[in-house]
Amino acid sequence: MAGAPVRTIRYPMHQEQNAERVGHYLVTPLTQSTEHGLFAAAVSIRRGVYDRIFKFIPRFASDVQATQYALAEGRSMVLQNQLG
Repeated sequence: MAGAPVRTIRYPMHQEQNAERVGHYLVTPLTQSTEHGLFAAAVSIRRGVYDRIFKFIPRFASDVQATQYALAEGRSMVLQNQLG
């Protein structure tokens, strides 16, 4: 089921996020507050036991915005076969 929420994961220094299964991959958005009060976004894309972590340059005013951005980018990478 593409796009179906799978589980909630808590990372140290990161906000609680929702993971989604997209095809054979588990896409997990990650956020972290910066020293300037903004939020950085990253995404973990896992297949099997291996993860790829992608960090993004844009900063966001809220963790919700950062989460939405990371999840959209992760989905796009998987759906457009950009993982090599």
